[in-house]
Amino acid sequence: MLHQEKHTEQSCLKPSQQHPCFNSDAHNKFGRIHLPVSHACNIQCRYCIRSLNSSEQRPGVAKKILQPPQAVGIVERALRLCPEIRVVGIAGPGDAFADNAAIDTLTIVHKKFPHLIKCLSTNGLQLLDYVDRLPAVGVQTLSVTVNAVDPNILSKIISYIKFDNQKITGSAMGEILIHRQLAGIKQAAQLGITVKINTVLIPNINDSHIEDIVYAARESGASIYNIIPLIAQGEFHNITPPNCDDLKKAKSTATQYLEVFEHCKHCRADACGVPGISDFSSQLYQDKMETFSHG
Repeated sequence: MLHQEKHTEQSCLKPSQQHPCFNSDAHNKFGRIHLPVSHACNIQCRYCIRSLNSSEQRPGVAKKILQPPQAVGIVERALRLCPEIRVVGIAGPGDAFADNAAIDTLTIVHKKFPHLIKCLSTNGLQLLDYVDRLPAVGVQTLSVTVNAVDPNILSKIISYIKFDNQKITGSAMGEILIHRQLAGIKQAAQLGITVKINTVLIPNINDSHIEDIVYAARESGASIYNIIPLIAQGEFHNITPPNCDDLKKAKSTATQYLEVFEHCKHCRADACGVPGISDFSSQLYQDKMETFSHG
């Protein structure tokens, strides 16, 4: 009887209310699993280094790359280890829409686990190409990384994008990416998908630009905002990350426009468990690691 009451209570919650990366009340209550199937990326952020290892605790890192048919077995094992899991997400180590791996994976997983919330993370460059297919594979929540809505600022953060078989840089790159991000967010929101915006806070580059970003995000249909402090690496290894006052100021600005998520843990692309409570990723991926191209 208690189990039935608990299930009924959870079924009354909106998907975002059960997502530990979208809702503060869900953060220490519900679990998620990230399936590391997206190895390719279509942009190069100056702060990003994708890697396969077991040691680093940050986005862009996984122990191995899964093939889509392997996903069902991994989710089954994850649910045995952590029955609190409510979300199956794909968050790298590359971009979810740089190839078909994410969509192929969720197509398989949604058939087997229709009751689980499906989630994707993306830089948004090719979101428009896939967004209409997302409801059919169960996607109810979406995270889009938007680091600037000014092409000149964005060109300081991103080295290049790969679009239409071209490598594009500078302000032209920024104009393309920003347009496609905001248009994709708008389309996703119109389809009923809850959209969260992630912004990497980079001192002296986009820290004075937060109001413009969050305003554009809200106008495009996003409903949640997440500010991620820079991890100083890659081309930005010499930049001092934002301090507590910097983060507080940015969040105070953002809350004027959108709900701000406060509990981001810089999760790996193969994270599994209840954030801040449990981590079962090492028990899921125990065999030999695979390599991928950084192209």
